[in-house]
Amino acid sequence: MSEAYPALWLRETLLLAIGYLRNAVYIVIFAGVIPSWVPPLRDSWFGRLVYSVYGPIMSQISRLISKSPLGGPGMMIDFSPIIALFLVDILRMILVSIIVSVF
Repeated sequence: MSEAYPALWLRETLLLAIGYLRNAVYIVIFAGVIPSWVPPLRDSWFGRLVYSVYGPIMSQISRLISKSPLGGPGMMIDFSPIIALFLVDILRMILVSIIVSVF
């Protein structure tokens, strides 16, 4: 019976870590969107710091969108943050289901 407690502790710790990581990625995505709405923030130290984390992730997603029927050079709204949020949630669900099934 005592052998189940370390596994339960590990499962809960991993689930908690996944939740914290998801929240951190959400904060980075939202922090990256805000400077695009407020041009003076883009050129500030905050904008450069956020873009150094946010930019590489969003550029990959934007590149994939531009090759799809949804994208194109005339697209006025950048959907890459929304798609990134969906991908983060899908990845979280996959990881949680794996952890729950293993432990």
